[in-house]
Amino acid sequence: MANKAVFCIVKSENQAANIVEDLKNSGFTAGDISALFPDKKGTRDFAHEQHTKAPEGAATGAGAGGLLGGTLGWLAGIGALAIPGAGPFIAAGPIMGLLSGAAVGAATGGLTGALVGYGIPELEAKQYEGKVKGGNILLSVHTDDRDEVSRVKEIFKKHNAEDISYTGEAGVPRGEASVSHP
Repeated sequence: MANKAVFCIVKSENQAANIVEDLKNSGFTAGDISALFPDKKGTRDFAHEQHTKAPEGAATGAGAGGLLGGTLGWLAGIGALAIPGAGPFIAAGPIMGLLSGAAVGAATGGLTGALVGYGIPELEAKQYEGKVKGGNILLSVHTDDRDEVSRVKEIFKKHNAEDISYTGEAGVPRGEASVSHP
């Protein structure tokens, strides 16, 4: 996994799908891109239709409207999960493993704790949790170098993403993380 990640918030499934399509066309792989969004639909067809196996501890199946069958269906490791204190979510990509693993216990503070473990400063993690719980979608892209960080930020900006931030992953001293907002 890469050492750095770029995060943003988007307001709609279409906006998220357009960003993922641009990232894919820019050379990023399904394993580089993560998405986290609330399971607002509550249907039971997603995991079955996508032929995915949600990691152990995750719920088996949920739906998220048109997002599932299209571009975001390309992402790796898609599944449903319940985050303590936050509710039901759909997650895809590297964030799925993090959120379904031991990092998300009652002691970690739910989604905020998991995001802090992902390398996001606590203040931004709390803001992201509030926005995702409010119906927005969190996207992240793991990057290997500054050129990739720049490409991701440009794609996010092109599609009017909000709360764009860049940070090293877990293990990077907080003083070394770089967080920027457009």
